Amino acid sequence: MAAPSKSPTEWQELLRLTQGAALVVERVRLAGRDIAIEGAFELPQLAKLSLEDQIFVVAFVRSHGSIKEMEQVFGVSYPTVKARLNRISQSLTFVDNNPTPSHTEVLERLKRGEITAADAIKELESQP
Repeated sequence: MAAPSKSPTEWQELLRLTQGAALVVERVRLAGRDIAIEGAFELPQLAKLSLEDQIFVVAFVRSHGSIKEMEQVFGVSYPTVKARLNRISQSLTFVDNNPTPSHTEVLERLKRGEITAADAIKELESQP
């Protein structure tokens, strides 16, 4: 049983109702499948932005990061585009998708034979 898709107006209404307050999703249903997952899920960072900022970010990505194009699309100056990008970027946290493994993780990989002793030493010596 497929989950009904939410129209943009429903998402906008949800953002209006929450007024920037923290929002936790407690149930997720896989579209087209009769599978639901319950728990406490935080929204992705971009979904936490205001609707206006989400539109701005989408336009920026679609313009391939062209500030000149953003100036034309929104009818604003270069400093205005830069200021808005800076404000949005300050509200986002950089997620390191390749974190340095802990000492324990390196030793566990060595123990399982996934890396050599020389590799483990290199990794451990390169850690802060």
